[in-house]
Amino acid sequence: MTAGGFVDRHARWLFPAPALLFVFALMIFPILYTVWTSLTGWDLGTGKPATFIGPDNYVKLATDERFRNAIGRTLFFTLLAVGAEVILGVAIALILNKEFRGRRIVSSVLLLPMMATPVAIAMVWLLMYEPTAGIVNFLLRSAHLPTPLWIAGTESVLPALALVDIWEWTPMIVLITLAGLASLPSEPFEAAAIDGASTLQTIRRITLPLLLPTIVVGTLLRLIDALKTFDIIYTMTGGGPGFSSETLNVYSYQQAFQYFSFGYASSVLVVFFSIVLTISLVFTYLRREPPSQLARPARAGE
Repeated sequence: MTAGGFVDRHARWLFPAPALLFVFALMIFPILYTVWTSLTGWDLGTGKPATFIGPDNYVKLATDERFRNAIGRTLFFTLLAVGAEVILGVAIALILNKEFRGRRIVSSVLLLPMMATPVAIAMVWLLMYEPTAGIVNFLLRSAHLPTPLWIAGTESVLPALALVDIWEWTPMIVLITLAGLASLPSEPFEAAAIDGASTLQTIRRITLPLLLPTIVVGTLLRLIDALKTFDIIYTMTGGGPGFSSETLNVYSYQQAFQYFSFGYASSVLVVFFSIVLTISLVFTYLRREPPSQLARPARAGE
């Protein structure tokens, strides 16, 4: 048996092997190690070693009010930010899909927020949100409008943080939607124009149904990313004031690197991973399902 013959017979296993090993080393092993750590009582603060304690950490999570509140804040921040990003991103993409003077310049300017690092963006917005000397409240006072506390208020901190995320990542939805618009067939739009359909009718009856798979993909990508948001929140508030902006990522970080409770922090991350995985599977299933009503040519008067 020659070496060449062995390679030829097992090529379908040998060639993907390096990539599979790389994936295992960088993705699967950390997940398995985190799951194992979540089943231990590893706590440097109390000197407990990484001994197996079973599901005790998960039982503790079930009664941890701070953990439950962190889940609620994570979902609220994600739904608020992603919902606004999808609506604004699709609307802006529909506008940019039309030819007009300065279109390329406007498109380039819209991409600028995505090019900056999140920590730098957080520092700039931190100065802008400053209640007394910040530019945001200065403009509001100049217009004789109320001046919120923004990140200094327990009720306004999550919407204020979501606004930063919306400003930074709406361009991503714009790019994804523009790519989807460029791939749409022209026949339904030509038929709608012949039938005398208005722009709004064409968008409602043809464009949005055909764009639905693209919008679902963009929403899924942003949901996964928004659920994991850490840098902006930790840089701007550190989870405060109090615990009013403490999301699951921030909570797990504090458990691990402030309280040194690595076992308990790992259990938080496992639950967090399960939430993200469940949402991803749901959206993947929705993307595979055909639209309830196929796009059809819009007719005048509909």
